[in-house]
Amino acid sequence: LSPVALSATAPRKIEVLFLGHESEHHNSSKYAPILAQGLASHGINISYTTDPNDLNAPNLARYDAVLLYANHDSATPAQAKALLDYVQSGRGFVPIHSASHSFRNVADVIRLIGGQFDRHGTGTFTAVTVRPEHPVMKGLTPFETWDETYIHKNNNPDRVVIQERVEGAQREAWTWVRNEGQGRVFYTAYGHDERTWNQEGFQSLVRNG
Repeated sequence: LSPVALSATAPRKIEVLFLGHESEHHNSSKYAPILAQGLASHGINISYTTDPNDLNAPNLARYDAVLLYANHDSATPAQAKALLDYVQSGRGFVPIHSASHSFRNVADVIRLIGGQFDRHGTGTFTAVTVRPEHPVMKGLTPFETWDETYIHKNNNPDRVVIQERVEGAQREAWTWVRNEGQGRVFYTAYGHDERTWNQEGFQSLVRNG
């Protein structure tokens, strides 16, 4: 469904563009409806696409935020500029899980996300909240899930880490937020498959983000 033109004054729902991909690995076409159903009652609409060319100024102007959950290796200069301009102008960007391994040819997008996927194992764990006072964590209950245990590189120091994954003596930044111009970015490494996407705690985390 296509959103109507955004209004700055009339009460309306939040419009989110979910950019996925054509792949059964990180199956965005399967998980987007799960999230859409979970967030619908909170006044959030999700429109789904797999085409990075939808990252263009006229199309993005119809949305409050872009959610990226995909494995798109690269972005064209036009796509990258449209996304960066969009966020810097005051909109939201919500990269989830494998988004931190997307658009790897554009250093400014890696900086925008706040970190880049390096490697992972797997495991069942509960992320540790390190900033319980942060608005994103308001009303949230920790949850246990099986997921890929991401480790990141090229981390942007200009971010606020709100959750960590703790494994022995290692503490890995797991969920963070950052400002980009007038806009805001929310990232979480959660989200490999339906074992996480079906979790109410995960849906609430993304909603708050």
